[in-house]
Amino acid sequence: MTELKLDIVSDIACPWCAIGYARLQKAMEALQNEVDFEIQWHAFELNPDPAAEAEPILPALAKKYGRSEQEMEEAQSQMIAIATDLGLNFEKMQQRYTRNTFDAHRLVKWAEEQGKQTAMKLACFDAYFGDAANISDPEVLADCAENAGLDGNQARDILSSDLYAEAVRQDEAKYQQAGVSAVPAFIVNEKYLISGAQEPETLIQAFREISQEA
Repeated sequence: MTELKLDIVSDIACPWCAIGYARLQKAMEALQNEVDFEIQWHAFELNPDPAAEAEPILPALAKKYGRSEQEMEEAQSQMIAIATDLGLNFEKMQQRYTRNTFDAHRLVKWAEEQGKQTAMKLACFDAYFGDAANISDPEVLADCAENAGLDGNQARDILSSDLYAEAVRQDEAKYQQAGVSAVPAFIVNEKYLISGAQEPETLIQAFREISQEA
């Protein structure tokens, strides 16, 4: 078995990050007898201003990309179809609002210490895209923590403090300085960058090539 370290830079507010991980899971399943993966999640914020007013997602995206709301709705619908085929819950993706995810990233850092980092990340994806939940709300995040098998009250205590804030900021700075400007980004063995939500077949081929070199 080859061991590969996989650093995933992503944001909870990024639908392609959820899709990218679902595709990665399929690739890892196909390689389960060849490669042993060690995964670590890292923070990225698509909406880094915590004071920014939340906006309905379709007009916000239309403004951001200079396109019509109808165009954005069609693009989102295509994404929903892709996600649904992968078994993801994107039921309320079009009803969500723009959200700052800094506090969510703090809980993902905490969850890493409990061996529940991936579970916490997936619970946040599910809340945001499946329920259109306010992923910056402490109670929503405490529910996500409980859904990930963590202590909700401990999550609330963390959110009422500044614990893990510096760790998230350092994480973001590290990967920005390394040139990561879009997510998802998968860094293999701290050496090889795979950008975007690649198809499982593409990932399988890349991992096999890297394994041979390793």
